[in-house]
Amino acid sequence: MKMPEEIDNLLFAPCGMNCMVCYVHLKDKKPCSGCRLNDDGKPEHCKKCKIKSCIQKKGLTYCYECSEFPCKQIKSLEKSYNKRYNLSLIDNSKMIQKEGMIVFKMYERKKWMCKICSGVISLHDAECSNCKRKY
Repeated sequence: MKMPEEIDNLLFAPCGMNCMVCYVHLKDKKPCSGCRLNDDGKPEHCKKCKIKSCIQKKGLTYCYECSEFPCKQIKSLEKSYNKRYNLSLIDNSKMIQKEGMIVFKMYERKKWMCKICSGVISLHDAECSNCKRKY
């Protein structure tokens, strides 16, 4: 998959995850359409996400909008993403909050675009979804 000129806002999950770079979104068959859309193609753990349910109940779009941010659930997910992928969802959220979505999307586009073919680099397997180059 080639990196689009602009990443759709709906591909940014409430927790700060960029669903554009998720391996499930990048699949050839039955790709996930992102956390904030329908459940088609989503893994079971994403369908049952407590963070997504919490945000929906509170009528918010992103966790950073909540007075309890960062809550226990976000901190737990943060710990996992820091350890496994060297990624901070809390930092992502804070950047959106401070700089705005447009700046964050430009940052994410540059960060996750393959330098060789302009494909999307998968966060989970560190591979370009287009040319299969490892990062």
